[in-house]
Amino acid sequence: MSALAPTLEKYFISHLPRVRGASGHTTAAYRDTWRLLIIHTVNLTGTSADRLQIDQLGSEHITGFLDHLQHERGNSIRTRNARLAAIHSFFAYAAHRHPEHADLISRVLAIPVKRSERTDITYLTTNEVQALLKAPDRTSWTGRRDHALLLTAVTTGMRVSELTGLTWADIHLDTGAHACCQGKGRKTRATPLSKANVTVLREWKKEQQPAPDQPVFPSRAGTRMSTDAVSQRLTLHTSAAARDCPTLARKKVSPHVLRHTTAMRMLHAGIDTSVIALWLGHESPETTQIYLHADLGMKEAALERVRPLNVQPGRFRPKPSLLAFLESL
Repeated sequence: MSALAPTLEKYFISHLPRVRGASGHTTAAYRDTWRLLIIHTVNLTGTSADRLQIDQLGSEHITGFLDHLQHERGNSIRTRNARLAAIHSFFAYAAHRHPEHADLISRVLAIPVKRSERTDITYLTTNEVQALLKAPDRTSWTGRRDHALLLTAVTTGMRVSELTGLTWADIHLDTGAHACCQGKGRKTRATPLSKANVTVLREWKKEQQPAPDQPVFPSRAGTRMSTDAVSQRLTLHTSAAARDCPTLARKKVSPHVLRHTTAMRMLHAGIDTSVIALWLGHESPETTQIYLHADLGMKEAALERVRPLNVQPGRFRPKPSLLAFLESL
C-alpha cells in the first residue's frame, strides 16, 4: 500500500506551482477540495489523516464524496465538477508515481463530470445600479471605500478576487486611465476606467496617501479585503438600496452579479461580444454568448428586424374563438 500524505505533499509543494505553474487561486481551490475529501474519509473510515492510503480512495468512495458535497453540503453541480477536477488532477499526477494503483487510478479518472442545466443570469438594471451606488454612507471611511469598490466593479467587470488584489501600482489615472489585473491562468489584462470612476479613485487615493504596493480597497487593518468581506458589504448595501429600489429585494446580488451587469450594459450599448470577452478576460468568446441568451428584449428586437413584409409588429394574440377551440381539445 502507498501512503497518501507524501504524494499529496509533493503534488502541492512541487508539481502544482513548479510544473503546472498553477496560480494561488487554483492551489487554494485544490487544497480546499482535498481538505474536504480527507475529512470526509477520516469520518467514514476512522483512519487518521496521516495514515490514509491511496487505495482507500477508490472510484466508489470518490463518487460518494461528490454526492455528499451536492446533497448534504448543498453544493451546486458546478462546484461538484470543480471539486472533481481537483481530484482528477492529483490522480493524473499519482498515476506516474504509483503504477501499482493503475487500475484504481484509471477508474477514478474515468468518473465523468455531471451535466447541469444553465441557470438564468442575474444582472442589475440601470436604476438598480444607481440605487446600489448611492447606498454606501460616504461620510464614513468604509462608505467611501465601498462606493469606490462598487463603482470599479460595475465599470470594469472584474472578478471579486481581481478587485481585492488590486494595488495602487495597478491603477493608472492619467490620460488613458485604466486598471491592470491578473485573471484566471495568470493572464494580465488592462481595463479602461470611466471618467466617474477616475474622479472617485483620485479622491480616494488623495485621502489614503498610499504606497504603490498597498491595496486599493483595504480592510480597516490596511490589509487586502477577503472575498467574503466584499460579499458581506455588498449584501449590506443591497438591502439598503432596496428601500429606494424595491426590485433589488427580489434579487440575490453577489459580486459576480456585478460582473454580469457590466457585460449586459456593454451588450445593450451595441459592443461586440468578442470585445466584451477581452474586457472580462474570458478564455473564449463563446463564454460571452451566455449574455446573448439572457436578454429577452434583444431577442424580440432581432425578431422584429427579420419579420415578414406587411406583417404588423408585436406579439401574437390569439382570437377568442381560437382559445375556445384549444380549450375544447
